[in-house]
Amino acid sequence: MSADGTWNTTMNTPMGAQQGTLTLSSSGGSLTGKLSGAQGEIQLMDGKVDGNNVSWKANITSPMAITLEFSATVDGDKMTGNVKLGAFGNASFSGTRA
Repeated sequence: MSADGTWNTTMNTPMGAQQGTLTLSSSGGSLTGKLSGAQGEIQLMDGKVDGNNVSWKANITSPMAITLEFSATVDGDKMTGNVKLGAFGNASFSGTRA
């Protein structure tokens, strides 16, 4: 199942649940896209696709500068995964196809 498209996401961070919109596009094993939310729009970096598994990184600057590292599994119109929050540990996240 392709991860391509728009996803409504929820990231369960230490600052509470963060809602966002994820837009993904794959080509071969490469993944590109953007994440939009309360902090604005962030371009994804180092995106990869391996079957139903996807991963990418995103640099945020607010509330502080850190690199978020996402890894997820796509199952139909649902996505579940984990986000490494730099020195702040891990957070779960989920998404549904918009």
